[in-house]
Amino acid sequence: MLPKTPSFKLNGKRAFVPGGSRGIGLGCAVALAEAGAHVVIAARSADQVAEAVDAMQAEGFSVEGVTLDVTNLDAVQDISAQHKFDILCNSAGLARHSPALDATVSNYDAVMDINVKAAFFLATEVARNIGPDGGSIMQISSQMGHVGGIDRTVYCATKHAVEGMTKAMAIEWGPKNIRVNTICPTFIRTPLTKVTFDNPERLAWIQEKIKLPRVGEIEDIMGAVQFLASDASAMVTGTSLLIDGGWTAG
Repeated sequence: MLPKTPSFKLNGKRAFVPGGSRGIGLGCAVALAEAGAHVVIAARSADQVAEAVDAMQAEGFSVEGVTLDVTNLDAVQDISAQHKFDILCNSAGLARHSPALDATVSNYDAVMDINVKAAFFLATEVARNIGPDGGSIMQISSQMGHVGGIDRTVYCATKHAVEGMTKAMAIEWGPKNIRVNTICPTFIRTPLTKVTFDNPERLAWIQEKIKLPRVGEIEDIMGAVQFLASDASAMVTGTSLLIDGGWTAG
């Protein structure tokens, strides 16, 4: 008998996408909904959440939205307990780039609070309430969790931390069939990265580092999200899926 490819379908699954109202996070939400999951989008801006939900519902997707500051750990706990998600795709993140010598305590704390502390407790709360069949936890990390970058010391520190916590969580929760992985994009063209792409010096640096002949697009992330959320990756945990056009290979 021939082997059968595991399903990428997510019918009957409930997925939580913090940071899912725009950019990479919205791409993640759409990818999960396309595969059949019911998606709960969360972000701080009620208007942006509503806009994303309306657009997805117009395409026939099963989706709802909640207003959430991921640094509000009580609210994170409440939402995770209420919904009992099968899938977490955490795209909430913050970057405040500067040379290391110019980094301020307030900027350091703000980036750490969202990129590390919130990421940690989002994962633990979803895992705490996940069903007996287990599930998939994904953190949208970065290639900067594997290398260094210009003016990105604090950001790199947070993403290296996410890579470490992911490995430890995967080991701890493996017996419960909870898989924990990261997706590590290169520079993706979004409104938030426009300022970087508009800087000729930074653009030249990016194009020199990426080995493929283009920069990243939101669509480049979406297949990876479906893969790691589904049974197609049933034996994949504690690792990183680098979507970096060959950046870290060099």
